[in-house]
Amino acid sequence: MNSSKARLTKDGIRLYDVAEFDGMRNAGRLAAEILDRIAEHVTPGQSTGELDRLITQWVDEAGATSATIGYKGYQHASCISVNHVVCHGIPGEKALKSGDIINIDVTVIVDGWFGDTSRMYVAGGKPSVKAKRLIDVTHDALMRSIEVAKPGNTFGDIGHAIQTYVEAQRMSVVRDFCGHGLGLVFHAPPNVLHYGRAGTGPMLEEGMIFTIEPMVNLGRPETKILADDWTAVTRDKSLSAQFEHSIGITATGAEIFTLSPAHKFHPTF
Repeated sequence: MNSSKARLTKDGIRLYDVAEFDGMRNAGRLAAEILDRIAEHVTPGQSTGELDRLITQWVDEAGATSATIGYKGYQHASCISVNHVVCHGIPGEKALKSGDIINIDVTVIVDGWFGDTSRMYVAGGKPSVKAKRLIDVTHDALMRSIEVAKPGNTFGDIGHAIQTYVEAQRMSVVRDFCGHGLGLVFHAPPNVLHYGRAGTGPMLEEGMIFTIEPMVNLGRPETKILADDWTAVTRDKSLSAQFEHSIGITATGAEIFTLSPAHKFHPTF
């Protein structure tokens, strides 16, 4: 795992050797496979707690570890955020209804490497027109940002790609949460903002590993945290969506570690 030979940029961002990307490929693949498997279970009448139970079971069966169980007191292998929940929704007894849009976020540890990804689902498979458009815009914003994630560009370019696209669709980017460095640790520098000015922030370099995970609201960007100290919701109760990939910067661009093996990353494609 080569953790003793850490190379850091002047901004304190860890640079990994290309050979170390294998560890991220394995962790990212497992996280993506779990999200593939859960898709058929995201149905009307299903509880978010049962979805989390299945995810916990599959992580265990794979011989991996959940990064979130025990993290700052959190007790679940996933965060499941429904409709106006922006992120960090806690699984429970609440049953899904037809047309609900759901983000499921999973992070696994495989041989010390962290694979972190989230994607959207639709209970019953038929979102409203507005919900489908929100999902499409959020997905496309993520993919546009990954296209600019290459050496010589900056983290500001990533945020700018997301913000300009989303706001052109008359939606808003959540500013209260961001992506993060990843690899042999769960959270590390840098903070990956989903908004910003092109050409600003640290320069992207080969060997960086981080998540991009834009949260997009149909209404205003403001959020609030509920009394459980985890669940973030939109202040105006508008719908929210999120997609997340873990990526590594290569010599020519970005490698996505959390691609869906079953091509299920977008729920309506």
